[in-house]
Amino acid sequence: MRNCADAYTTLTVQAEVSNLPDVLEFVDTELESVGCDMKTQMMIEIAAEELYTNIAKYAYEPGTGEAVIRIRHLEDPKAVEITFEDSGIPYDPLAKEDPDVTMPAEEREIGGLGIFMVKKSMDEVTYEFSGGHNIVRILKLL
Repeated sequence: MRNCADAYTTLTVQAEVSNLPDVLEFVDTELESVGCDMKTQMMIEIAAEELYTNIAKYAYEPGTGEAVIRIRHLEDPKAVEITFEDSGIPYDPLAKEDPDVTMPAEEREIGGLGIFMVKKSMDEVTYEFSGGHNIVRILKLL
């Protein structure tokens, strides 16, 4: 699917919830630069918010560390790929079983709904632990 060697645009921040506005501004600026439609941009923003917030809240608990967000644009097919990377506690967010969304909210186990939404709204979501880093990639066709 990926046949474009475009360079990544990178943002590195301290993995703190207070940096979420900077992360979303970075994502929005990149999406706007390729003429992403508003509906798709909002879907990507929600996914980015979920993934970054999980890093900020849990990756370095109880301490803090860096989060690296990389974005690249693909041409054939036209898509955007965003990578979220941290060197915190190894954790595969995709390994948890999807919540049963047919059950009433009060009967469901807490957690997992955000990642479920990311998986449903993106065209591709992958996780790997490599070189001491958690790496989550999302891909959305434009």
